[in-house]
Amino acid sequence: MKTVSKSDIIRQIAQAHGQTQDNVRASVDALIDAILGHVQAGAKVNLTGLGAFSLQHRPERMGRNPSTGEPVQIAAKDVLKFKPSQQRKA
Repeated sequence: MKTVSKSDIIRQIAQAHGQTQDNVRASVDALIDAILGHVQAGAKVNLTGLGAFSLQHRPERMGRNPSTGEPVQIAAKDVLKFKPSQQRKA
C-alpha cells in the first residue's frame, strides 16, 4: 500500500485546478485549522462524503511496559476520532 502525503495531495489539487501549491497549501491548512478548532471547542465536525471528526476522552488506565512487564499508569487524554462516511459508489 502506497502512502500519500499532504504534499502529494496539495500538488494534485494545484495541478487539477491551475492553482499554485502555496495557495492550495494555505487552503488545506485553513481547513485543518478550522476542523481542529471546532473539535477542540467540543463540536462534532461532519464533512458529507468524507466522515465526521470528534474528540474522544480516554480515561486513565493501567498498562504494561513491554520490555520489563512492569505495570505502568497511562494518563487520561483526549484524542481526535474520525468516523468515515459510508462509501460512495464510483
